[in-house]
Amino acid sequence: MGHSPDGVGKMSALSLAAQRRLTLAGRYVLAALVLTFFVFPIYWLFIISFKTPDEIFHFPPVWYPKSIQFANYWVLFKDGDALSVWNSLVLAGTSTIIAMILGTMCAYSLVRFRTGGENLAVWIISQRLMPPIAIIFPIFLLYVFFGWVDSYGGLILLYTAFNLPYVIWMMRGYIEDIPLELEESALVDGCSRWAVLWKVVFPMARSGLFATAVFTFVFAWNEFIFALVLTRTEVTTYTVQVTHYFGGQSNFWAKIAAMSVLGTVPVFITVATLQRFLVRGISMGAVKG
Repeated sequence: MGHSPDGVGKMSALSLAAQRRLTLAGRYVLAALVLTFFVFPIYWLFIISFKTPDEIFHFPPVWYPKSIQFANYWVLFKDGDALSVWNSLVLAGTSTIIAMILGTMCAYSLVRFRTGGENLAVWIISQRLMPPIAIIFPIFLLYVFFGWVDSYGGLILLYTAFNLPYVIWMMRGYIEDIPLELEESALVDGCSRWAVLWKVVFPMARSGLFATAVFTFVFAWNEFIFALVLTRTEVTTYTVQVTHYFGGQSNFWAKIAAMSVLGTVPVFITVATLQRFLVRGISMGAVKG
């Protein structure tokens, strides 16, 4: 006895609905696994920073400390190691501001005045692709000659120069998206070129400015090789300071965890504060050929 067409249709619909539910459940499971893969190391690092040495090396692992204690952080401030976080903040923040100002003006010149022709922008971004390890030795010799080793000015200059090509390339794309007619109207109304840049270009490219600034800040904040070679004691960054806790005989895991947490706080605050502009800026599609 055969099935009626209505019965077959209902069975097909139920089968299709079951497949969709299974697919959706599989996506949720996959998303949960990926999220756990990325979030768990952050959680474990954060928890270790509040543990005692016995809890850190306890087996089986202690998933949550019996009592929250800040001794590991107190040691960093007492010994002056936490100052490295301030050094990183000064270096990354100052170099980002300078790079954004200079890079935006250079990008504007490339877009509106065709400075250097069509190939200059490609040449500029190619400088950013050069690995730091390839140029650190001649830079070190120059810094020794001028007396810039272990100085704020020396690292700020280097971070600015290293991130400037990235800023120029990104802002070039954002400025190209701004209609030229708006600037021409402002010029006709009597605005100077600087006024156009400040009142038209900057507001229109605000999301791109913040998005580029966030990435530039993160690049400078996480930089390691330049800081390792060009600092001694006065301007040690947090990335270099963490390496001091790795020894030949033992590693100071409590200090490593606490310093790592301190090092992630400024980046987390920056990204969280500018998240709205960051998402909008990325979605604008800044990079163009």
